Amino acid sequence: MGIGSKAAARAGTAAAPKVASGFVRRVLDQAIDGIGPLPSAAESARRRLVDSDGDVETAIAALVRRHTGLAGGQGFVTNVGGLASAAVTIPANVVGVTLVQCHLVAGIAHLRGWDLDDARVRNAILACMLGEDAVKDLVKQKHLPSSPMALATSPVHDPDLDHLISREVTSELLARTAGKRAVTLVGRRVPVLGGVVGGGTDGFATWQIGQYAARELKDRNLPGS
Repeated sequence: MGIGSKAAARAGTAAAPKVASGFVRRVLDQAIDGIGPLPSAAESARRRLVDSDGDVETAIAALVRRHTGLAGGQGFVTNVGGLASAAVTIPANVVGVTLVQCHLVAGIAHLRGWDLDDARVRNAILACMLGEDAVKDLVKQKHLPSSPMALATSPVHDPDLDHLISREVTSELLARTAGKRAVTLVGRRVPVLGGVVGGGTDGFATWQIGQYAARELKDRNLPGS
């Protein structure tokens, strides 16, 4: 997304930080606990682990494939229900995809041995949602103190960081909303194309986030983790 869109989104969320923080945290909570047809992140991860005969890396790859498909399925992500009303400026599709992506990253974190109830780990999950390039830029600009892995292993939990990360993720959501609207305009002229492009974009973005989380959130039980 363009720099202008992200700057405008950041300005918007800065004007209402509590709303931004509350909305993103609600999506994260629902992703971890489960909602509607989506089981809890830990349960979903355990199922993939059983299917993979206990091989964690195979289970993670299966999680990424499954969630990439879910994100690309426009019908699913626009019908998870109950979340879009929390922020009317963000379309249900974007909210649904964000839920799926949070669910994926939380599942990866669980398989790597991280405690999903730990506030530091939850911040790391949200940071992964921003994507590798965005995280690097935010760390460089000092909008974010460190990488997701460093956030998860921080000696102490910083409550102020909760709001900072939530605002950045919401800014990213608003920027994606602008992109969704552009796709919708195309779709009005070519009906099938809008859905194909939108679904493909969501699926690819989810795959990228899954790959980044799998690289970033190393096994909790390995030395140095």
